[in-house]
Amino acid sequence: MLEVITHPNPILKKQSQVVTNISSTEIQALIPEMIETMHEKDGVGLAAPQIGKNIRMLVINHCDNELIIFNPNIKKKSFLKEWGEEGCLSVPGKYGDVKRHRSVTMDFLDKNGNRQIIKAKGLLARILQHEIDHLDGILFIEKAKKIHDIEPTLDA
Repeated sequence: MLEVITHPNPILKKQSQVVTNISSTEIQALIPEMIETMHEKDGVGLAAPQIGKNIRMLVINHCDNELIIFNPNIKKKSFLKEWGEEGCLSVPGKYGDVKRHRSVTMDFLDKNGNRQIIKAKGLLARILQHEIDHLDGILFIEKAKKIHDIEPTLDA
């Protein structure tokens, strides 16, 4: 499992670089490691900057499907936005309300380097926008209102 970098580490504020060689051994090895880390940390998404890699790569778990995303680019955003509570593996114990577009259309490269288009709404649209913010050096706490702490719970 990879170490998740937490705020205020300056790596989280850097603009990530485009991935040019998706088929490289290093990049392909990173895919299952990021997926495992996301699951172990009970996250719904993980961006490469969160594990110290300054590249435009995300993994997302949505409806038990894992999306591996390279070089995402939001092409269209809904006019309508909505508020929703967000947290982040890189800002542990903090939650806040963030206003995001209700739906987005995004293109990206998959793990094989093939161009894909996804139209997302609701929770998936929110996750995509949150994770893409990481690639641009933006943390949810910079956009959030009503930030509050959640005490960790002990499993019985």
